[in-house]
Parts: sequence; structure tokens; C-alpha cells
Amino acid sequence: MYATAFLDLPPLTTAGGTVQLPGSKSISNRVLLLAALSEGTTTIYDLLDSDDTRVMLAALRDIGCTVEPAEQPHSVRITGLGARAPRSPARLFLGNAGTAMRPLTAALALLGGEFELFGVARMHERPIGDLVDALRQLGCRITCLGNEGYPPLRIEHAHGVPVLALQAPIRVRGDVSSQFLTALLMALPLVATQQDLHIEVLGELISKPYIAITLQLLARFGIQVAHENWQRFTIPAGSRYRSPGRIHVEADASSASYFIALGAIAASAEGQNGIKILGLGLDSIQGDIRFVDAARAMGAQVTGGPNWLQVQRGRWPLRALDLDCNHIPDAAMTLAVMALYAEGTTTLRNIASWRVKETDRLAAMATELRKLGAQVEEGADFLRVTPPARAADWRAARIHTYDDHRVAMCFALAAFNPARLPVRIEDPKCVAKTFPDYFETLFSVVQTAPQHIPVICIDGPTASGKGTVAALLAQRLGYHFLDSGAMYRITALAARRAGLSIDGAHEARVAELARQLPVRFDGARVLLGADDVSDAIRTEEAGMNASRVSALPAVRQALVALQHGFRRLPGLVADGRDMGTVIFPDAPLKVFLTASAQQRAERRYNQLISKGFRANIADLRADLEARDARDSTRSVAPLQPAQDALLLDNSLLTIEQTVEQVLAWWQERQPFAPRAPG
Repeated sequence: MYATAFLDLPPLTTAGGTVQLPGSKSISNRVLLLAALSEGTTTIYDLLDSDDTRVMLAALRDIGCTVEPAEQPHSVRITGLGARAPRSPARLFLGNAGTAMRPLTAALALLGGEFELFGVARMHERPIGDLVDALRQLGCRITCLGNEGYPPLRIEHAHGVPVLALQAPIRVRGDVSSQFLTALLMALPLVATQQDLHIEVLGELISKPYIAITLQLLARFGIQVAHENWQRFTIPAGSRYRSPGRIHVEADASSASYFIALGAIAASAEGQNGIKILGLGLDSIQGDIRFVDAARAMGAQVTGGPNWLQVQRGRWPLRALDLDCNHIPDAAMTLAVMALYAEGTTTLRNIASWRVKETDRLAAMATELRKLGAQVEEGADFLRVTPPARAADWRAARIHTYDDHRVAMCFALAAFNPARLPVRIEDPKCVAKTFPDYFETLFSVVQTAPQHIPVICIDGPTASGKGTVAALLAQRLGYHFLDSGAMYRITALAARRAGLSIDGAHEARVAELARQLPVRFDGARVLLGADDVSDAIRTEEAGMNASRVSALPAVRQALVALQHGFRRLPGLVADGRDMGTVIFPDAPLKVFLTASAQQRAERRYNQLISKGFRANIADLRADLEARDARDSTRSVAPLQPAQDALLLDNSLLTIEQTVEQVLAWWQERQPFAPRAPG
């Protein structure tokens, strides 16, 4: 998962391949709570691992459920409360997970006990008053601790199960959030022991497909709920939750929308037939599968079978549409970005529920679409989007994500803009709410020309700090990292292990070995195949051997292609001695780090002493000066700054100050408009 402050997406051109989607958030948290309320033990497979499910699991442990890992990845075993009372008192943190806050509030209010439910600041701005009012009708004691009608909440039934008024139908509004009705549907079977219980929905019920998911899952746990035209629901007397033993979570249909849109927008990569999506089929129980119908209406070619979908670009440009999106409220956000690639004006209607989600999504989408150059009209419950008329009208934009996972994910698709402009996604880690590996998954199936993938080159003499600076810079930007010096050190190490001379006698054989080096950089570790060689290549002897190997023209040539292979989405930071002059001469930023020989010797001395090696500063300085002379006078790729490199003497700078300076130079080269103050 990208934990950077921002992630810059270079312009993307084609897509092709297969993606495995994570489990549905809506299904995952419903199943977790149903398992917690049931008799027996439930093994849940393909569970979504995300912020929302983690806070739900933590809450279930806190109220007394047994939660254990199961035998397969992304699975968990839960032993429910059954007839036991929940552990009380308890203070439950629920983040920004509406699918945890709403149902837990209802269930705990009916079960009895003392609980405080709270979340992040945005959760305390999301209305829950209609659910609280419905529960108070029954006799539940619930107090809003901040603003009335909003979390945080306190539930107080200190002397066991509350005395409930169950004779009259329970009334709840349906036009704000379907989660209020879902919460009651999941909680009321706990008290439907002697009589049928009825729920009446006031106003139009929005997001009916999510209620359909709730009803199907209730049936899996032994509760058959009848309804009359989605306005009156009946929970039968004698209802009791029973574990189905095992249950699989279907892949998330809302998450599928981004890859369905990707297949509709992007030309297929050579040898590929668009995007294949695994874990979800056309027969999905989730309402957001109907996003397929909207994508087809815009021009996408979509086929599918049990547990899979195949999507390709069809009509191009896409066709604008005018659509009531009540049935796909979350996935409709993806349509707003698809509208950027449509011919004409797209209107999305009946989306007032966007305003009470993780953020005010109507306002957020309108604001961010305008940044890209679209004309947008925002109404109380609709959004109208007209794309930029020409490629020249598109603008590079920094997308503010409002701590909303869906804003971040759908706007990543703007990187396919015809102007070939990058897109900056701020706070990319917000996707952890439902799809922690979203960007990694996206990069696995999209392509662009190598020249569009940005490279920052950090060159300089030995012990100038270039490796440390480059690694930290890559971490800050979320880019890949290439330590070219390590490539030569590893080549020398591998040659020595193979019994080969590194002084020229076996140049051809060393070069052949270098072409096939299975090198990976994993954080601070350097791996040769499965062998961690981080320490073995950091000795002074290894450095001297690397300098000898780098003077062999055939070896240098062999390593060029290997180093080019590190230029992968979303970008690369490469350090060495010839990154800007030989390997990546087209890099948009080249920095040549320098420091005095004395300063570099002292740095190397401190580094060696900290690792337990003996060292002498005078000897180190002499070695560095000798290596500088050899590297700068060699016939092939001598050590020297690229003509367009920026020189940075960091003799008196800390590593962090050096990183900040390089990052500032990088930011100056980006096309994004400066952030408005405030």
C-alpha cells in the first residue's frame, strides 16, 4: 500500500491483463456481525482486509467474540455470542466505517449493556439520527455525546436487556441511508422471540440493492425476512441466528467498477483482450454489478461468467448518458470520471446519498472534475459533467481525496487523458478503507511508453550519500529504487563466488553472469534471488571490487538492459555514477551530489564503526581519492555530471536536508498548479 503524502500517476496509454479483486466491504462487515450474533463458529473466506473490517473485528473481540485466523489467507474463524450477553462496558472505535457503526449501534442497543461507539472526525459528521430515533421508539437508551443525531454515542442498559416496546411497527426513514434499515434488519431478529416484528420505511428507500444483500445474508444465517414492495419488512417470530459453518465473501462490485471503466477507457495492450476481472460474475448478489449495464450503455464491451468478467473498449469516444443512479450509488462515482471520455454531457441523477458518505461526494466530485478542465453542474441530487472539448483543454491536476477511498480510486482513471498529463492523487493511503493494494493492482495491468515513466537520477562519487538520499526520495514519492552501485557490487560478488576474475581475464563470462542477475530491492534489503546480500556487498572490499568490475565495458553493457528494467510505473529513483549520463539520459531530473573527500571519509568511517567494522579515516580518505581518480578517468562512462544535472554539495547538509532539496527541485518541474492557500 502506498503510504506517501501523494502519488503522481504519469500519463497512461493502454491496459491489459487480469486482476483479482478483494472481498466486498458491504458483504464482509455484514457477515462479520452476523457471525458474531450467531450460535456456533463461522469460518469466513475471502474476507476483505481493510480499515473498515479491521475496526469491526476489533470491536467484536471487545464485546466478547472469539476471533481466530483460519487456515487460508484472507479468512477468519468467529465464535459468536449466541445466547451470551456481550461483554460490557466497552468503548468501541469504529474509524469511518458506516457498515460497522450503524449495525453495531442497533445490535448492542437491543442486547443491552454499556457501550460507547466513536470514530474519526468525519464519522462524527455522518448522520445517524434516524436510526437512533427508531431505536428510541423501542425503548433503547442512546445518548449522542456530541451533536444530536450524530456519533459518538453512548448506549446505557446497565441492568441487562432493555424492556422493549415491540407491538407497533418500527418506523425508519429510507431516503438518507440504506444502512439504517440494514442495521434494524440485522438487530431485530435478536428480540423477535415471541412475535413477528415489522419495520416500516418512511419515504423512498434508496440503495435497494444493498438491502437485497442484507436479506440474502440474513437467510444464510437462518433468518427469512419478507417484504412488501421494499416499504414494509417482517421478521418472523422465533427468529434465531445460526451459523452456516462456512461462508465465502464475494469480490467487491464497487471496486470492480474501476477496472470495468479501465477496460472501457483504455486501448488494449498488445496481445491482450482488455481486462479480465476475477472474483465477480454477472450473477453477483451485489447491486453494483448493474454498473455493467451503465458501462455497456456508454460503449464498453462486457462479457462474463461464473466469477469472472471480461471488459474491452468498444465505442470510442464513450457515449454520454443520463441515468438515475439510485441503484448504484457508490459505483456511480466511477461514471462521473468516465464522463470525461464521453461525447456530450453526462447527467447522474438521484445521488443525494453521496452527501452523507465518507465526505460530501457530490461537492468533492464536482470540485475535482473541474480541476481537470471539465464543465460541471452540481445540484442537490444530481451531477452534470461535460468533458474538456479538446485535448488542449485538459489540465494537470492534484486531486484532493478528502480521506475518501472512492475519490482516490476513480480519479486514477484520469491518467488516460488525451493531453498526456500526469495526475497527482493526494493521500493515496486512503484506499486502505476497501482496497489497500489498489494502486499496485492498477499498475499491474496498465502500460505507458517508457519516456512517460519519470526517472530521477542521483549521481555522485563514493560516500556522497547518493544511495541513502535516493532510497529516501523513492520512499517519499512511492517510486521504485535502483542502486546501480549495488548492481556492480552484486556482479563482483557473484563473479567471485563463481570463481571468475574481475580484472578482465574473464570479462565475457562475468558479463554473461551480469545479464541474468535476479536482483531485487526490498526496502533496505538487497536480494540476489532468495539470498539477502545486503551486508556482503557493503564492505570496503566489495566497493573496491565493484569499481574494478564497472571498468569492464562488456559488463557495463550487460547491466544497462537490466537497469532499464527498473523503469516501471509509477516512477524510478536511480543512484550511481552514470545514471544521468548513460543509463537514463532522458531523465527529467538529474542531480550530482558532491562532498569533500574528508567529509565523505568521515561518513564512511562512522558507517563502518556503527556496523562493528574497524576503520581508519586517513586510509578511507586515501581509498576514496584513489577511487575518484580511477572512476573519473576510466574510458567507459567516466564519473562526471550530466550536462543538465543540478550540482548539490551536501558537505554541510544532513541527509534529510539533502532529500528536501532534491524533492523541492522535483516539485518545481511538475505541471500541477500550486495549491490554493488555506
